[in-house]
Amino acid sequence: MDINTFTSAELTHSTSPKSALLTETEIALFVDYYQLTMGQADFINRNDAIITANYYVRKIPQGEYLVAAGLEQVIHYILNLHFTDDTLNWLSQNGELSDDYLDSLKGFRFNGDVYAVPEGTPVFPNESIINVTGLSRDVQLFETYLLCVMNFQTLIATKASRIIHSARGKQVYDFGARRAHGRDAGILAARASFIGGAQGTSLVLAGRYFDIPYVGTMAHKFVMDRPTEVDAFRDYANAFPHNATFLIDTYDTIQGARNACMVAQEMEERGCRLRAVRLDSGDLLSLSKAVRRILDASGLDYVQIIASHDLDEFEIDKLLQNGAPIDGFGVGTRLATGANFNSMTGEGGPSALGGVYKSVERDGKPIGKPSLDEPAKATVPGRKQIYRQIDSHGNYCKDCVTLWDKPLSEGEPLLISIVKDGKLVYNFPNLTDIQARAGAELARLDKSHKVLTEVKPYPVEIHLPLRK
Repeated sequence: MDINTFTSAELTHSTSPKSALLTETEIALFVDYYQLTMGQADFINRNDAIITANYYVRKIPQGEYLVAAGLEQVIHYILNLHFTDDTLNWLSQNGELSDDYLDSLKGFRFNGDVYAVPEGTPVFPNESIINVTGLSRDVQLFETYLLCVMNFQTLIATKASRIIHSARGKQVYDFGARRAHGRDAGILAARASFIGGAQGTSLVLAGRYFDIPYVGTMAHKFVMDRPTEVDAFRDYANAFPHNATFLIDTYDTIQGARNACMVAQEMEERGCRLRAVRLDSGDLLSLSKAVRRILDASGLDYVQIIASHDLDEFEIDKLLQNGAPIDGFGVGTRLATGANFNSMTGEGGPSALGGVYKSVERDGKPIGKPSLDEPAKATVPGRKQIYRQIDSHGNYCKDCVTLWDKPLSEGEPLLISIVKDGKLVYNFPNLTDIQARAGAELARLDKSHKVLTEVKPYPVEIHLPLRK
């Protein structure tokens, strides 16, 4: 039989392609199975304890601070989590969960409390970022989704903020959707990058969904589709006379710059201006300097140079330290994957943030895990609050982590009420306001905590009652 033909029986049993996109009705299954098996054991044994679980990060993979991001998606999940009949029927037919337990999930609704630091807040190792308080078997259902969303978006927002700091006020755009680890990751990376300070994204869906400015230039394909590079530039300028950026490295970057100048001067005759040229390969330092000279010699000092091509905070810092006349950067792979990689030294580790979600309080009493076999995995007992202190210049100088019921007179508490008795009590700001918050907060953090080398740890103190 020909490999491209099928019998009628085979067609009967074949299935149509699936998108694998997560839908609102399927979101309840975004759990690890042990969250359900523990739930059934709790249900059978009538464990009705009220617990608090902390989300925090033990160790930062790169640098000395994090920018908290992802809370809005976590709260949406917590408040909208429900089990449809179809979901419960599927669980009943697959696995070993009892009908009695599955019946108890009908009409599921979270009735507890959530306190958290607002998105865009700088946080540090072992500080509580989210407290979730509620019925034990309810609180544990949130673990996988909360960790997935918070770990990823916090990682990307932090990476973006490091890149923004290195860019010294130059424009930075997220170009990473095509290298992100999945479709959800692509759009959430755009969101988190914007929180971290990126001016926009190449992903149009992020513009539609989150109102993030989206940008685009042209691909090498567009140039190769035309008889000459000049023809390509003319066609693009005709289509976008007031917002054209030419990609000039398809064949030869220097000749591409000369061709761009020719078309830019033609545009001037029509009352238009070329906005920028883009470099996407080669030695960006030497090429940007050469292209700048060519543009300036043609009276095109207003034309900007945009660079992309395997960039991160280290590459951008090196370029600008050496005088690269680059006006903006498109950062893709190493931003959207949160690359824990020093491109100068070749050192790094997995592109992941190891945030955890641990029980710290049961029926009002602090609980913890000593982890004698691996002390680094021990948990600090108790529901916690963070108090951030400022110096005489208004900059952040120290955090103190304390038990929830042991308030301090010095510093401002960071965790605020988000959900109370299952109801939302917090007005989520728009993404532009979150970005502004992140920028303002990071500006109050001394530069010694933000540099790329010889970075100084930020002081975090454990309050005496909590240490005891």
